[in-house]
Amino acid sequence: MRKLAAGNWKMNGLAENLSELDNLTQAHPSPNVDILICPPAPLLMQAALQSPVVQIGAQDCHAKTNGAHTGDISPDLIKSIGATSVILGHSERRQDHGETNEQIAAKTQAAHAAGLIAVVCIGETHLQRLENETLDVLAAQLAGSLPASSTAENTVVAYEPVWAIGTGLVPTDQQIDQAHAFIRDTLVARFGDTAKEIRLLYGGSVKASNADAIFQIKNVDGALVGGASLKASDFSPIINALENTL
Repeated sequence: MRKLAAGNWKMNGLAENLSELDNLTQAHPSPNVDILICPPAPLLMQAALQSPVVQIGAQDCHAKTNGAHTGDISPDLIKSIGATSVILGHSERRQDHGETNEQIAAKTQAAHAAGLIAVVCIGETHLQRLENETLDVLAAQLAGSLPASSTAENTVVAYEPVWAIGTGLVPTDQQIDQAHAFIRDTLVARFGDTAKEIRLLYGGSVKASNADAIFQIKNVDGALVGGASLKASDFSPIINALENTL
């Protein structure tokens, strides 16, 4: 499998900030890993046309291909403008918009049908971690959010402990290892040995200073990066760290 360095810009960035894609292309003209940037929806088309190296993804999609859904974006539209992927089930969508596992599974299945790679996010809150519920939460989210159509070709799973996103807090190497091993075993139990090739990303305050250590952990096939993906100067060292594991 090709490892993946994915950046989630969230609700950040203007049209002029897409020059960062050019900077990434200059820094990594022939990368040995996949590079994915997910900018806000209005920037998707311009971003998809801008770089031959950096793949572009959306941050959400609707479960329907079309219809009276004002303000939503269909997976088919995302695919038609040249994007390759879509982030689904991010904790901010689960919390701020009340998205359920069932809704995420429907969106994921629609993304698959459109030919997109679904980057499905799972992760526990700080309270759930303190109450030793992490593995139960991950099991429920995996079972509920991944449809039967999930394969190594169309699905990436991103483990993002909610309490580590944007806080500067990072789980210990042992905690990351435990979570990723559990996710891998759970996927293999459901989908068979082919699930050994499903890429598992870690996300949550990943930056240049900790990327090397995180990428040495077994079953960590890359990262889903937030704030550190907004500038090529911050994201490039993370890409380098991932390439150094090859």
